[in-house]
Amino acid sequence: MEQIDLLRHLVSTLDRLGVGYMVVGSLASAAYGEPRMTQDIDVVVDLKEQEVAAFSHAFASSEFYLSEEAAKLAIRQNSQFNIIDSASGNKIDLLLVPASAWGRSEFSRRERMLILPDLEGYCARPEDVILAKMEYYRQGGSEKHLRDIAGILRVSSEAVDRDYVSRWAQQLGLTEVWGAILARLGLH
Repeated sequence: MEQIDLLRHLVSTLDRLGVGYMVVGSLASAAYGEPRMTQDIDVVVDLKEQEVAAFSHAFASSEFYLSEEAAKLAIRQNSQFNIIDSASGNKIDLLLVPASAWGRSEFSRRERMLILPDLEGYCARPEDVILAKMEYYRQGGSEKHLRDIAGILRVSSEAVDRDYVSRWAQQLGLTEVWGAILARLGLH
């Protein structure tokens, strides 16, 4: 199954089951910025332990790898689990809603939009995608995160609430990274 078809299957399953979710990571940054290839799909879910069996049923064991026990453990530990398409190896990382103040804010602000030209679903807001990308950059130093942020600011600049980003950047210790990004793009 192609990556995009895997995302379609996940979104339709979550919508059908009424499980809260939001697409994050590279696919979210592409929705607001410039597309790029990604190795996996990142989705934050508000999945409850009692919903795991119905959720798992949508991902038949003959087509997908999904461990119900790993999903339940991830829910208990507020961590992550994944789904892998057996034929292609394409993967979805499912992250539980973070317990932090910013994580709760990010999830409450998600919006329903066109994630792809033919797929509507919930996506993190551009400001929250930028904050997450800054955090990933701080952790690993990968320039791809800075390119994603620059793409969002180039394509969706008018839609980005920079005051929101600045407030959370300060609280998350990302002020220096945010300032450097704005300076690099000449957007003081």
